[in-house]
Amino acid sequence: MAIISALHMATAFGILGNIVSFLVYLAPLPTFYRIWKKKSTEGFQAIPYSVALFSAMLYLYYAFLKQNSIILITINTIGCATEITYLTIYFIYATKQSRVSTTRLLLFFNVSLLGLVIVATYFLARGHQRVIAVGWICAAFSVTVFAAPLAIIRQVIRTKSVEFMPFYLSLFLTICAVVWFFYGFLIKDYFIAGPNILGFVFGIMQMTLYVVYKDRKQQILPATVAETKVHDIITGAGGDIIVELKDLDHHQSQDDNSETDRPNKHDLEIVVLDYGEQVVRGVVVLQPNKEPNVIA
Repeated sequence: MAIISALHMATAFGILGNIVSFLVYLAPLPTFYRIWKKKSTEGFQAIPYSVALFSAMLYLYYAFLKQNSIILITINTIGCATEITYLTIYFIYATKQSRVSTTRLLLFFNVSLLGLVIVATYFLARGHQRVIAVGWICAAFSVTVFAAPLAIIRQVIRTKSVEFMPFYLSLFLTICAVVWFFYGFLIKDYFIAGPNILGFVFGIMQMTLYVVYKDRKQQILPATVAETKVHDIITGAGGDIIVELKDLDHHQSQDDNSETDRPNKHDLEIVVLDYGEQVVRGVVVLQPNKEPNVIA
């Protein structure tokens, strides 16, 4: 009776895992909607999606070797199709340099490395030993999938902005890790259960970082500076540069003991809002008879 109960619970967690994993695959949809709308990949990277595609293909191979793993086959087939769709959109709107680097990444992971795993395990292992070998490899790369969003943590800490770290992706990855841990534990497949412990830890780290930085904004100008936006967009030869031109009116405080009032000083501020992936957003303040002052 206990064995039947465990199998039923494993099936339930497996179905729930499929549902949650599908939501994980849908989590980047706002990101790619933004890419499509702006016709630019901005600061987003293709690394998480390349690694996720490799992991889905690897687990698909593992599921076929293990047999009777329809739950794993279903979700990883959906995963492959979803990640290929995301990468296709990324290629359409990415810069030439990003396309080249992503192509190299895909050739390394999904052609060379996956091919090496299949060939090596086919000739060097037999029967159940082949399943174990592929299981260890899957477990190792499951960790990289959970850790893939950590690639932007340095950027989040440096810019104090979580703009390029989707919160819902981290949230669903954490929930997904919990569900798949119980599925793997109940069917005694520790190649599935083990990595999801680290997946849970990584997810908590990412969400903690989001909570810390989500309300923080870089203060570019003092609060006493009044600004009036003059114009919004400039088109350059290398592409559209989205900027703001602002007339800054620095209201000088008057000293009660001063004999004369100082005139207001007017500067022109150019705020670079967006220029693909190549230019870091910043501020250029132009003052009369002075060199441009760049505020990163």
